[in-house]
Amino acid sequence: MEDSTMTFKAAAVQFNPQLNERDQNIEGLLEVVIEAAKQDAKLIVTPEMATTGYYYANRDAIAPFVDTIPGYTTKKFEEVAKKYDIYIVIGMPEVDPETELYYNAAALVGPEGYIGKYRKTHQWETEEHWAAWGDLGVPVYDTKIGKIAMNICMDSAYFESARLAAVNGADILAFPTNSSAQAIAALQARAIQNGLYIVSANRSNTENGFHMIGASAIWSPEGKKLAEAAFVPSPNEDIHESTIIYGEIDRMQYNNQGKKRLKERRPELYKDLMLYIAPWDYSKNNDSHDITAAVIQYEPVIGNKDENLDKISTLLQKSLQEGKQKGKAVQLVVLPELSATGPIKELDTIKNAAEDLDGTTVKFFEKIAKENHLHIVFGMIEKEGDKLYNSAVLVGPKGEVIGSYRQAHLNETDKTWATPGNALKVFSTDIGKIGVMIGYDAAFPEVAGIMAVRRADIIAMPARWNGIFDREIEMNPNISANKYPAGAMSLWDSVAMSAQAYTIVSNLIGTDSNYFGQSGLYTLDPLYGLDQPLAARKNQEDLLLMDIKTLQNDWWFNQQRLIESRRTYFYKPLIQSAK
Repeated sequence: MEDSTMTFKAAAVQFNPQLNERDQNIEGLLEVVIEAAKQDAKLIVTPEMATTGYYYANRDAIAPFVDTIPGYTTKKFEEVAKKYDIYIVIGMPEVDPETELYYNAAALVGPEGYIGKYRKTHQWETEEHWAAWGDLGVPVYDTKIGKIAMNICMDSAYFESARLAAVNGADILAFPTNSSAQAIAALQARAIQNGLYIVSANRSNTENGFHMIGASAIWSPEGKKLAEAAFVPSPNEDIHESTIIYGEIDRMQYNNQGKKRLKERRPELYKDLMLYIAPWDYSKNNDSHDITAAVIQYEPVIGNKDENLDKISTLLQKSLQEGKQKGKAVQLVVLPELSATGPIKELDTIKNAAEDLDGTTVKFFEKIAKENHLHIVFGMIEKEGDKLYNSAVLVGPKGEVIGSYRQAHLNETDKTWATPGNALKVFSTDIGKIGVMIGYDAAFPEVAGIMAVRRADIIAMPARWNGIFDREIEMNPNISANKYPAGAMSLWDSVAMSAQAYTIVSNLIGTDSNYFGQSGLYTLDPLYGLDQPLAARKNQEDLLLMDIKTLQNDWWFNQQRLIESRRTYFYKPLIQSAK
């Protein structure tokens, strides 16, 4: 029976187990869970491998400490759950009694007893020495406080894990983790993309040289940080004592904008998510490129192509000159969505402004590209027959159209005039493979997933984004070795991280429309110091020059490793139409 209370308290228990001390850990963890229960927490999430510690060299090392689910461990927590009328998620190693395989797992128990489990789908290298790949997909369990799913740690590096929870109907994602940065950095975007509350429980100490940074957090479905534990930057600051953080879950918010966007997904365009093109892929680019790119943001004169193209020409020449002064030749320029017209509201004016790909706007950019030996990505209102499209076009240094993309995911305004495109696009160029997205596409993580499968080195995103479906990054800024700039946006960062492709966003500004700029470069891994994200100023005309070295084949995590570690078998719900 569903609980009628509209709000309840959730708790993330930041507990630090002792390696090889399962029974001692269980007793200690029970004490902390009871403490949270006495503070009226109704959902309590514990860290990954909370009953045993994390680092085990092989199956023999962990064999004395695994348990069945359900079993001895869950029975202990069931008693507490029943007594306090609560739900508990326990991170633990599982043994399957039929196969004797081991799994990195999480169990959910409640007042009614054992409810269900999750086996980690995407594993980090350490676990591969003893744990089999999870084989359950991402089940969702219906409880009286809401529908609960579980992911574990490395899962969050793959957008599919949280997306499966959402598509399967979850309201809350419980997230046990042992994270040094990457796993917890992805969670704000996963909450926004999927309309999920996320309760993340980490550790705050060091085990066998592996340091876990604390910063357990609770996120709202809008990506608002409801609570966050202290960030622990190094082993010198380890916090061995347990920490509990609390956040309020409002069940009225289970029906939110992120959930509603699930109905706007285009599963028919996502079939490539099921492809596993590894370890061989002869279509990928094997050459790293050193590229200087430019982003230009400005306020358009609505509907006045001549003035806007003059402005673009002036700003573009300025960016090239700035590059020369720094000894750099700009090779790629990204402009905002609807570059030449701005966002026109009147349907008749939209129709009059529309052009085909042989029109004056495309010819204008072809000429500039050829004269300056550039690749340029720009946005326009395209017409073909009696149909209109919100399009982005890539022209190349020979003065040719390399390709065009018609926006596949239309916001409510664009649905009044535009026809959705029916293909996601990645184009081959002499500076690498360039994927193209447009503004609202960023709310659909499947697009970034397709870009990764098709091995985009760079993603160019013309945008007119006013933040309505996004938030600035709110995690503790010190978690990232190379700090995010002020104004960095969560979903734009998630595109780059999820695709492992450098992502260049050019956004409009405009006082009437509240388009705020903050265009930027989103990189592969600022968390561990590989590269530096950049952001343009807010509400100001701006130029941004950026240097990119594509591929990063020697880094610990990159697109190749992302592709090789995807678990496509479980992604089928993402490419099936909702029933």
